[in-house]
Amino acid sequence: MKYFVFSVLTLFSVWAFSQSAPSSSEKFTVVLDPGHGGKDPGSQKHGFIEKEIALKVALEVGKNLEKNKDIKVIYTRTTDVFIPLNKRAEKANKAKADLFVSIHLNAVDNLRPHGTETYVLGISRNKDNLEIAMKENSVIYLEEDYKETYNGFDPTDPSSYIGMALMQEEYLDQSIVLADFIQKEYTNGLNRYNRGVKENIFLVLRETYMPSVLTEIGFLTNKNEGQYLNSKKGQAEIAKAIAEGIVKYKNALNLHASESGSESFPVELPSEEDIIFKIQLGVGSTPLETAAYNFKGLEGVERVQDGNLYRYFFGNTSDYIKIQDLHRKAKDQGFPEAFIVAFQKGKRISIETALKGKAN
Repeated sequence: MKYFVFSVLTLFSVWAFSQSAPSSSEKFTVVLDPGHGGKDPGSQKHGFIEKEIALKVALEVGKNLEKNKDIKVIYTRTTDVFIPLNKRAEKANKAKADLFVSIHLNAVDNLRPHGTETYVLGISRNKDNLEIAMKENSVIYLEEDYKETYNGFDPTDPSSYIGMALMQEEYLDQSIVLADFIQKEYTNGLNRYNRGVKENIFLVLRETYMPSVLTEIGFLTNKNEGQYLNSKKGQAEIAKAIAEGIVKYKNALNLHASESGSESFPVELPSEEDIIFKIQLGVGSTPLETAAYNFKGLEGVERVQDGNLYRYFFGNTSDYIKIQDLHRKAKDQGFPEAFIVAFQKGKRISIETALKGKAN
């Protein structure tokens, strides 16, 4: 099965330029999303019900996190109620959360598979992963006006997922780091079988604007694992592992910020002729041809390998007015979340730093 095998140090080399810690006056906000709920029970097997276990684990994760005075916890639900996928993400976005963690349990026809896996948003060609995404996304059928809400997305149609391959993922790198921390806690702390950090198209992750993961804490269809997950001991251990992964992510973020200054960019102001602006269209783990037909008609798209990821850029100019025009063009042609990035001598810098350099 396809999954990421990255060390945290390798990931930080990819991640460093794109994230900084909250200021000391702000609490680090984590949104915990217990999967399913209400009329949507999720998976059910051997008398185990996904929505019930996911809620108990999420509440326990929150209790662990709230022991840290610098962390604020928000839940998408605290009782057995049905919450549409887009409303879960909307709650996190309104809170301007630092992290979004959705908690689920796996289920497959084969009763033998077991172990944990954590997903970030991305297109997967793996048949098993696609089936998991279809199952999780099919909850939208329980929502009113789901066709309008999700722009005609059909969770049972594989072609619907192809168009999502290049949804702009500003937070993909950070999400992989978070997922890696959580998986390591499952494996090293609890000796759970590690199924890896994987990519998949989950609507609840697509709608969030922060580092986000969906973690599958085990298989209900495996009777032994289901019994463990349904027990107070199992739920407490899994919850502690998730919380530890989140705290380690936060601590690593704070350490990185303290070592590199208040922002993860060069402090030296560039001269005007050194500054290049581009439009980032998307990020993915699979290299795509840069032909216009892959980018909704946009020509001159550039693919740049960044560690184990590929970034896709449109435009290349030192003229900030021109890049704004190209930004509008990209959004008009189907990349609503495309954004402007700046470089100095091939290194990423903040837009604020770039514009200061031009003003000098």
